[in-house]
Amino acid sequence: MPRHAAGRRPPSEAGTPPANEAASLQAAARELGLALSREQSDRLLAYCALLRKWNAVYNLTAIRDPQAMLVQHLFVCLAIVPPLTAVPEHGSTIAGAPASSGARLGPNLLADGAIVLDVGAGGGLPGVVLAVCAPAVQVHCIDAVGKKAAFVAQVRAELGLPNLHAHHARVEQLRAPRDLPAANLIVSRAFASLAEFVTLTEHLLASAGAWAAMKGQYPADELDALPASVRLAAAITLAVPQLRAQRHLLLLQRLAQ
Repeated sequence: MPRHAAGRRPPSEAGTPPANEAASLQAAARELGLALSREQSDRLLAYCALLRKWNAVYNLTAIRDPQAMLVQHLFVCLAIVPPLTAVPEHGSTIAGAPASSGARLGPNLLADGAIVLDVGAGGGLPGVVLAVCAPAVQVHCIDAVGKKAAFVAQVRAELGLPNLHAHHARVEQLRAPRDLPAANLIVSRAFASLAEFVTLTEHLLASAGAWAAMKGQYPADELDALPASVRLAAAITLAVPQLRAQRHLLLLQRLAQ
């Protein structure tokens, strides 16, 4: 039976973030067009500090350098917030990507009261970042590895995030509304192929919901392998501060019946 993860104490308490990290985060937020409050900034940096400390024992991420963690985890996840809160009206922002057809997505996928599932959440990316940036959204992080779900539960407790929820379960075993509410948005980062992503999670998606997949290079082959019942609604190239590598956000939805 799937279960909510209980928090455990980390190896040591997260300390005050260095001033240069705070300045770097604020600069990245401005570049992305995000207005982070002081409280949100502090919570994001405290999350990074907790991730570093737990990672020393529990191996939550292969990235260990503090600056690389800031850029490749925090900044990458922050980069998806603007397009999720202001979905591009014309769908694709990528030359050569197929134009979207059918009903458009709502303009704000992180509207107050929305239910977001982060599947294969690992240490809480992007779920924790979304919970901090959108406090009126309920974010459910799901992972089959107990130590990772326990870490997210600890983040909820230490950062004071009542809208963040941790589930230790395989996503295909969860049921809505038995285990969690049906989702308006299901997100993933390096979870599976697009076809596997939608197939494993479709039973948890609300009727008018959408999927958001974070990818590196534009995955044309994966898009070609999508089920016939799912369409690409928007493809967005992400400009991540201090990162040269390609990052994309793909928004998917069911075809209208």
